[in-house]
Amino acid sequence: MSTGGGRHDGTTDRNGNGNGNGNGNMGMGTGMGTGMGTDGDMGGNAGSGTGTDGSTRGRVLFVTGTGTEVGKTVTTAAVTASALRAGLRVAVLKPGQTGVAPGEPGDAEEVRRLAGPAAKAPDSLTLRELARYPEPLAPDTAARRSGLPCLAAEDVAKEVADLAERHDLVLVEGAGGLLVRYDEQGRTLADQARAVRELGLPAEVLLVATAGLGTLNTTALTAEALAARGLPLLGVVVGAWPDSPGLADRCNLADLPRAAAGAPLLGALPEQAGRAADFTALAVAALAPALHGDWDAAAFSAEHGAG
Repeated sequence: MSTGGGRHDGTTDRNGNGNGNGNGNMGMGTGMGTGMGTDGDMGGNAGSGTGTDGSTRGRVLFVTGTGTEVGKTVTTAAVTASALRAGLRVAVLKPGQTGVAPGEPGDAEEVRRLAGPAAKAPDSLTLRELARYPEPLAPDTAARRSGLPCLAAEDVAKEVADLAERHDLVLVEGAGGLLVRYDEQGRTLADQARAVRELGLPAEVLLVATAGLGTLNTTALTAEALAARGLPLLGVVVGAWPDSPGLADRCNLADLPRAAAGAPLLGALPEQAGRAADFTALAVAALAPALHGDWDAAAFSAEHGAG
């Protein structure tokens, strides 16, 4: 992988022939950051949105968190795995990858590692990364310090729209929280989601939260910011449910939906989920039907909640 100016597609064909180094699952090359993919259509057009041109397109889900290190990537991988198991064509887009040097695996590669085995066909999973900055900072700051171009919300929206034409589900994983800056104008993941909606795609937001103390405030702030921008919050997923939950963790199973302005709790991934022997089975068991899993919020709360 390498950095430079411009967008790179980095796709592979149905036979796994990439345009860069890869193992048949990912094509990599130069561009503004890196491009990764396992593009291709499986046939059919089971989209859930209608673009401005009247075409039917896939569902778009932006994955953000209440902060950093809350489990966004493992949640993105879990949603990917459960959707792939259900037979959907899935694309995962990481607009801005920070804190990873050229040639090192980033979040998109981690999604491929965890969710890739659930793909029922070699062309059912696409991974893309639009920009990569080596320092572990907000994308705007990292871009400025590295001398590389910032990401424009409009460019992200165009990429999402392109992916949505050929996939049933497009997941866009943000960096940090919802209002982290991506460019000099202060535009954020929320602005990227709004730009997608302006193209006629009904993008929604999935919020990944922590389980314990402090999560209600950050969840409420994020929900309020989304509502102020007219962005629908699909629900909340606990990114790392502790092995030994404390009182706050257990109470928050009931309190998180209230903090999220009524958006439902859609899953609880266990700590160390990324080390599971069968990640797909774990994902299905830890995510609600809205995310193609079998998880039951009421049953989980009855077992683990504070009552």
